[in-house]
Amino acid sequence: MEYPQRILHIVSAMGRGGAETLIMNIYRKIDHSKVQFDFITHGEMHGDYENEILLLGGRIYNIPSLGVSGPIQYLRNLIKIMSREKFIAVHAHTDFQSGFPALAAKICKIKYRICHSHSSNWLKSNYFKEKVTLKILQSMIKLSATHLCSCSEEATEFLFGRKRNVIFLKNAIDLEKYEDLDWRKSRISAIRELQLEEDTKIIGHVGRFSESKNHMFMLKLLKSLISEDTRYKLLFIGDGPLKKEIENEATKQGLQENIRFLGVRSDIPRLMKAFDLFLFPSLFEGFGIVMLEAQSAGTPCIAATTVPASTDMGLGLVKYVDLEDPIDKWCTEIKAALSWERPDQHTIFNKITNQGFNIQENVSDWLKLYGIYDQQSNSEVVHNEEKNLNFFL
Repeated sequence: MEYPQRILHIVSAMGRGGAETLIMNIYRKIDHSKVQFDFITHGEMHGDYENEILLLGGRIYNIPSLGVSGPIQYLRNLIKIMSREKFIAVHAHTDFQSGFPALAAKICKIKYRICHSHSSNWLKSNYFKEKVTLKILQSMIKLSATHLCSCSEEATEFLFGRKRNVIFLKNAIDLEKYEDLDWRKSRISAIRELQLEEDTKIIGHVGRFSESKNHMFMLKLLKSLISEDTRYKLLFIGDGPLKKEIENEATKQGLQENIRFLGVRSDIPRLMKAFDLFLFPSLFEGFGIVMLEAQSAGTPCIAATTVPASTDMGLGLVKYVDLEDPIDKWCTEIKAALSWERPDQHTIFNKITNQGFNIQENVSDWLKLYGIYDQQSNSEVVHNEEKNLNFFL
């Protein structure tokens, strides 16, 4: 058997999004002399994880997106790459477009062809047209994929429908990154770095500047909060196409003194620890891995009811509020959450691990998808006990 065995992941770009971070968490835990991850990305943007991928021995192939190249040329580009290397599996993370990589992999006779749903919706400009398009793309996935994967029941129903056999892969995180962080020290360091007052009430959000993350709603919340208490500060972490628009709107509303745009950061655990509260009012989410990161830091979370309830780890740190509720209701819940007690790190670790969201426990599930355990023992690839995959209809 030739080593390393190569898995090809299809992504939009390797930025610090939820799905991309999940893939990297898995990638860091495998034995790279035995198994390697390669990536197909789209567009000209350089992803934040690309340098690390290359250092770990992975390869990156960049091609024009489906919308730019058109279906036929896009399929040809995929086939060209897949026929160039000996991939044992293709794992597509591009939601409704995943049928194209699966079809290309089928043409190239790649044994394992995985389509993975990470979202529960998309923003529709033409509902009827989008619905017809989704049905066509779902048919392509059904005909070409050997495995269907999902991060939640909501994401399953969106992409695959209700009556499908789907492998449920939990969006696990690396809890070790949070074990040695003290929340008081993290908060003090963040306050000094950002030149904030010691009594600042820090509300944090981590997410891409896209419409689904609902940044405009967060500006409304902040404006209402500081009308009563100017100590509130909102920290936005991330980048994206709407960042400039949100910056301009914040200035227009006179909120610039109470907002910090921190861009893409590599110290998310420290900042999560520093937050007094994590805010997550998304219009829709496949899962919302940042909710796990916030709870791993012991940080109270106020999220929209559109975020799957499965993101609550039972630590007493989560409250879901309906986006249709008045702003005053949201503000009331935020104020109340600031006084919640933070669990100790041992309790956090045990709760999240017992529910299957510790990355150390999940690597074997991913490798089993690629047939790794059909060929060699567990210990050769990763030092974790093998677990059975969870299936549901």
